[in-house]
Amino acid sequence: MNRKFTHNKPKHEKDVIITIKRLGINGEGIGYYKKKIIFIPGALPDEVVVAKIVKSYPHYIQGELVRIKEKSPDRVDFPEGVDPEIGGLELVHLSYDKQLEFKKNNMLESLRKYHPRNYNKYKVKNTIAAPDPWHYRNKAQYQIEKDHGQLKLGLFAPNSHRLIDLPKMPTQSEDTQKTERKIKVLIEKLHVPVANYRRHLPGIKTVVVRQSEATKEIQVTLITIGHKIKNLIPLAKEIMKLDHVVSVYQNETEWQNPQVWGNKTEKLLGKNQITEEILGKKFALSPRAFFQLNPVQTINLYSEALKYLDLTPDQTLIDAYSGVGTLGILAADRVKQVVGIETIPEAVKDAQHNVELNHIKNADYIQGSVEKILPELQNSGVAINALIVDPPRTGLAKSLIKTLSRVKPETFVYISCNPSTLAQDLVLLSEAYDVRVIQNVDMLPQTPRCEAIAKLVLRKDR
Repeated sequence: MNRKFTHNKPKHEKDVIITIKRLGINGEGIGYYKKKIIFIPGALPDEVVVAKIVKSYPHYIQGELVRIKEKSPDRVDFPEGVDPEIGGLELVHLSYDKQLEFKKNNMLESLRKYHPRNYNKYKVKNTIAAPDPWHYRNKAQYQIEKDHGQLKLGLFAPNSHRLIDLPKMPTQSEDTQKTERKIKVLIEKLHVPVANYRRHLPGIKTVVVRQSEATKEIQVTLITIGHKIKNLIPLAKEIMKLDHVVSVYQNETEWQNPQVWGNKTEKLLGKNQITEEILGKKFALSPRAFFQLNPVQTINLYSEALKYLDLTPDQTLIDAYSGVGTLGILAADRVKQVVGIETIPEAVKDAQHNVELNHIKNADYIQGSVEKILPELQNSGVAINALIVDPPRTGLAKSLIKTLSRVKPETFVYISCNPSTLAQDLVLLSEAYDVRVIQNVDMLPQTPRCEAIAKLVLRKDR
């Protein structure tokens, strides 16, 4: 089935014919109309398309694809049975080998835009492909609402509050998808209240299902508005009967909270954590613990990162933004000491638990900011030889970059999920460091997103 395109348009709007020149960072087609850039989601390079102008801004135009006049040879069919309006599939109409090219080019474009020192000499390697570009996501986080008596469980359409019911999602693992749909049936059957935004009524707002790749254990979290929800415990008991489910949690949030998760989480039934395994190490995951969404590619990502660190047994490795301790624990048997630094207390607790789980004696995890703790460690006599950072999409804090220029670890690896912020950070970092290699790893096929590993080495003239 091909992607359905919107034909309905106000009479005053005219269709325009656009030749698509390239893809934007979010996977939208880019062309030009009256010397102004126009963004058209769903269009591909070298296609001639008919589009309607949705909105015109001072420097660009937002367009909408009406139909394709000349089709790209790289276009593939949209997956059958999936609503074409859904988000999270921005590149699904582009052949997979071209998706990999796009992600490498995205990195190169970001470097050209911000031009860190000697950027044109960086070795940017081809993107490492996912073994399977489908059904890789081991966590589903679906919103739920009742609309005119009909229960919907799925994702919002991009840039809207219109919820699309999602019987199929081709990037979601089959077990997590199946569990989500069965929970929807149970909510209906037991008449469990669903949160109503318009009337500000309490109930279930989001259903989160996460599965361990190693053990197949499934952890379910029901995110609610309000604490006491009618029939929540009977629902939890029924969910526990589903295949692979080992625990059910409740997370409580408020309408005012812009984040999906609230601060209060309590176990309703089952195990405290599920256990994941990577490269022979075990990781216990509580509901709020961050873990990569693609467990198979995570092995490739972390293997490459550790390879580029070039660790030796006499080194101290600083694991910044350490989360549940994944990278530090994987590296612990290669170095003298690991020190993990993380701001979130629950993550530090999980990391300490994972250290014990793997019988590791040379790893410590500290709560606090990296820019504050790094100088303290150095002043106390800790030799900071190696560093690995895996920051959020916003990149490294400028204060941390200043700290690094003072502390000067000899080598470090920067894992980034955003080519723009990586390139920006490299502008400052390249004042003291040479960038030896950048390796992309395709963690999220069918989307524009990608992880990049950059290896940095302190210049000898510093």
